[in-house]
Order: sequence, then C-alpha cells, then structure tokens
Amino acid sequence: MHFDLDEDQRALQDTVRRLAEEVFPVERTRGWAEPGGFDRAAWSALAELGTFAVYQPEERGGLALPLVNAVLAYQTLGACLVPGPLVAAALAADLDGDSGAVGGGEVVPAVVVRPEPGAPLLVEHLRDADVVYVLDAHGIERLDPAALSATPVTQPLDPTTPLSLVTGLPRGEEVGDAAQAARWSLLGSLLSSALLVGHALRVLDLATVYAQQREQFGRPIGTFQAVKHMLADCFARGEVARAAVDAAGVIVDEPGALDITEPGPGGGSAVRAVAAARVLAAEAALVNCRTAIQVHGGMGFTWEVDLHLHLKRALLLETSYTTSDAAAEAVAQSLQRVP
Repeated sequence: MHFDLDEDQRALQDTVRRLAEEVFPVERTRGWAEPGGFDRAAWSALAELGTFAVYQPEERGGLALPLVNAVLAYQTLGACLVPGPLVAAALAADLDGDSGAVGGGEVVPAVVVRPEPGAPLLVEHLRDADVVYVLDAHGIERLDPAALSATPVTQPLDPTTPLSLVTGLPRGEEVGDAAQAARWSLLGSLLSSALLVGHALRVLDLATVYAQQREQFGRPIGTFQAVKHMLADCFARGEVARAAVDAAGVIVDEPGALDITEPGPGGGSAVRAVAAARVLAAEAALVNCRTAIQVHGGMGFTWEVDLHLHLKRALLLETSYTTSDAAAEAVAQSLQRVP
C-alpha cells in the first residue's frame, strides 16, 4: 500500500496543530485533572473545527472526509498533548440523535467498556461529562452521569486526565446494537492508536532537539553514537507505527470493512489491521517516551519537562478499547484463518 499525504491532508494537520497550540498550551493542559480544570471554551473551539466529525456525513454535521483524515487529525492531537475525551467524542458523533450536539462541542461525552462482573471500573472525564455511553458485546447504552455512584480519583496517573471510580453500572437506554458496538470498538482502538503515534513522534522531536543542544565533554550529546542509535531506533519505531495506523485507516474506510459478521477478536481484515496498528503504536509510544526521558538524563524525570505527561497519557491509551496483548492475540487468531 502506497500512502502519501496530499495537500488537503497536510492542511488539515496544520490547522489542527495551530488550533491545539493556541487553545491547549501545555501549561493549561497540566491543570485539566484539577476540579474546574475542564475548559469548555477550548473544547468547543476544537469541536467547531470539525475535529470530532471528520469522517461523519454532512447530515450529521460532519466534514464527510475519509476516515484516514480523522486518523491524521488524531495523530496531531496526540503530538500536541490535547486533553479531554477525544476518542469518546468521535464515537458519540457517530450516533444519529447525538451527533450534532457532541460533534459541535455542546455535549461532552464519556465512553466506557462494561467490565466483567466484580471488576473495578475507572471512567475518564466522568466529572465533566454530560452523557455516558456504555459499550459491551450486546450494544451501546446511554446513561445520565448523575445515575452513577462515582468517587473521583485524587491522584490519577495522568494529571491531565481525571478519573472516577464507579461502583456498579446500571442498565441504560439502548442507542446502538451489537454491530454498532463492534464498530465503536474498532474505531475507538484505531483512533487511540493514532493518538499513540502522535505521542511517539512528538517525544522523538523533543529528544532530538535536546540532544542537539545538551553538551557533554565539549560536544552535543547527539554526536555520540550511542545516542544516535537510540534516536534512530525511536524514528524507526515511530514510522513503522505511523504506517500501520495510516494503513489501518485506509483499510477500515473500504466499503463493507465495518460490517463485521464474524464474531470474535480475529474476524475480518479491518480487525486485523486495527489490532496490528495497536500493537505497533503502543510499543512505539511507550518505548519512545522512556527513551526520550533517558536521553534527557536527570532533566527527563522532572515535573517541568513535558515528557512524563506524554508517557502517562500513553500508558492510559495503551489500554483504551483494547490492550496490546489482546490486539496481538487478535492478529494471531486472524492469521490462523488466512487460507
């Protein structure tokens, strides 16, 4: 598959990047997990750009662009460390009755996968959500956040992502069937992987700039072979992951790709492509973040340097809508069925 960005796709990424840097500077992003930290004006600005409805048809208020364009936009959001329920907003914009309000930023959604009985449930951005969607193998249900018994997590792993511990999850209004739920799982994993790729590429840029500026023994540390190899490996991981995620976006956009008729985690070429993209994107983001911290030395461990924010966000995204282990198993199962 040959995939080069065209002029419109580059313009889309540039537009998203400029807006993200304007309304979501990192110093503002750092406070999102604090009470009252959610900036609805900034969120609305991002929504009004059409970020959450890139691939939605015009009758839903979308831009009617190929799905891969949404993948490219979400890579940029990840690189810019944009906070908020980004993937949830894109999924909720997929519903006929809710697409306009969610896609336009008036309604802030949260999406959660129903856990196994007795398993703990952590919900991202529940505190600021206007509606909660619960996803399981049988369909999608809508809940009022006030109906949930939730306790805010005082020190979440990612300081830019507020978490709430929910005790018990009641049944809600059914708004999607099993096919729609499978679609959400696939798209949620794909867009989460796109965010992971953005983090992988951004931390490489930060580490490269630092290696060019930081001097040791009278020369920039980037001139030392060991550091060069570390950064080269980061580049290779990031580019392979980006290619896999871009390819998955193209495959999922093919006619009938989302008509998942075979049950199980390994059914269909689209499922295989998205699962493979998750494995590569998660590895690229996590390993690149840790490598970038190592390149920065003692500075990399400080609160003031943004690298820890990218790492903590990547750790959350690695388990978003699937996990690397589950995705790898899905790839293995699908390959067993290839004639």
